[in-house]
Amino acid sequence: MSELDREAAVDRLEALVEAVDRETMPVPVREIWVYGDLALGLDPVERLDVYLTKELLFGQADEEATSLNEDLGVEGIGETVRTEWVRERPESVAANPSGHVAPEKCLAEHLLEEGEPIHLEVCNASFEDNVTRRLEGALARETYEHVLDPRGVCLWLDGRRSPEAFEKLRAGEYVFPTLAGALEQLGAGETEASAAAETLKARRDRQEGTTVRGDVL
Repeated sequence: MSELDREAAVDRLEALVEAVDRETMPVPVREIWVYGDLALGLDPVERLDVYLTKELLFGQADEEATSLNEDLGVEGIGETVRTEWVRERPESVAANPSGHVAPEKCLAEHLLEEGEPIHLEVCNASFEDNVTRRLEGALARETYEHVLDPRGVCLWLDGRRSPEAFEKLRAGEYVFPTLAGALEQLGAGETEASAAAETLKARRDRQEGTTVRGDVL
């Protein structure tokens, strides 16, 4: 599965949103956005870029969570992912190298099929806030690989789906500036915006199959 025509990409995105809306997720999800090829109206779509805003869990560990942590040889069940989700899908639990359960990896295990050309970004901050914060940090440190493409479309917010967004995606009706132009609109200088755009393109060209990135702000 190397690329999707636009119609198939929107269908896949609708299925993903439907899953978040109806199924128990590893963590509560507040927002779903799409950015990149599909938002830009490209056809075919080489990669589907999806952004999820998740909630943080606090103080939900209990005896069942402790038992599940021991059985699965991990830490963090009931603290970073829901105990009830692990109970339903223990085979989907994924941890980082230190053995702590990683919410973004668990979401990828639940929502994505192996090898799909999908990149999943997961953060506790909203898409718009994260775009701004990552750009500010990248400009301050000249670490342009951390920039997040701001040209996104909100599909689902606090349980409410946007039928209009899906209709416009199918028709390729969204109009966005170039990536460098979009970054300039957010405050980057012309040279910085161009360098960041080139860096993001190079990073994206290296991506294959399913990829996932998690942030906590």
